[in-house]
Amino acid sequence: MIFALLLGREGSAGFPGKNIYPILGRPLMIYPMMAAENSKYIDECYLSTDSEKYKAIGRSHGWDIIDRPPELATKEALGEDAFVHGYKVVKELFDGEIELIVLLFCNAATIVPGIIDIGIEILRKHPEYDSVVTASCYNMWSPLRARKIDKNGVLTPFVPFEVFGDPKTLNCDRDSQGDVWFADMGLSIVRPKCLENIDEGLLPQKWMGRNIYPLIQWGGCDIDYKWQIPGVEFWLNEHGFTETKTPYDFDESHD
Repeated sequence: MIFALLLGREGSAGFPGKNIYPILGRPLMIYPMMAAENSKYIDECYLSTDSEKYKAIGRSHGWDIIDRPPELATKEALGEDAFVHGYKVVKELFDGEIELIVLLFCNAATIVPGIIDIGIEILRKHPEYDSVVTASCYNMWSPLRARKIDKNGVLTPFVPFEVFGDPKTLNCDRDSQGDVWFADMGLSIVRPKCLENIDEGLLPQKWMGRNIYPLIQWGGCDIDYKWQIPGVEFWLNEHGFTETKTPYDFDESHD
């Protein structure tokens, strides 16, 4: 069996209600749900949440609900622990073999079923990979450019320049260090061992295991601030979404 596990808690402090904030007229969490529902390979869909509002949306789409424990629904709780909890719940319910788990977030809309299916096919073909994850290139956020505020209140390098080589050879060009890839949180497809042995995974997203294959896309991100919304709406427009239609709409005229 391959199942989707979608996470979403209600108590966001930075952006209250973000998971159901209207994006192109639909609650944000609907987009990862639609992607999972339209995958060729996903057998079951589960929503792990503490929110009655989110549960109602999940049930209306035929998703099974996992009650997220209070201790895993705080701002300090880690997503990896909620993923492990959800996996254990499903494992107890299902008597057969779990092949793969498709991990999603309610606030990550930049995902379509085609890339889910590609990821599943890659893992089936390559047993050496622990997981596949969507990755977007953001050279403007190179670690070379990262800064922190020191005790004197001024900006200093977040990472010592010597980490990147001879500081005399470094420059401000955003592409000078090569492409900078980020797991954009749109999708992680993992083998059960990644969640069963979570502490062996690579930081900072330990649920991905250690041998992680990138599913290349552009513009992927999970929404944590309102200023990100226009970029996500642009991404969705470019992938066939508008306020009145989605790529999944069935056109009866072509039946």
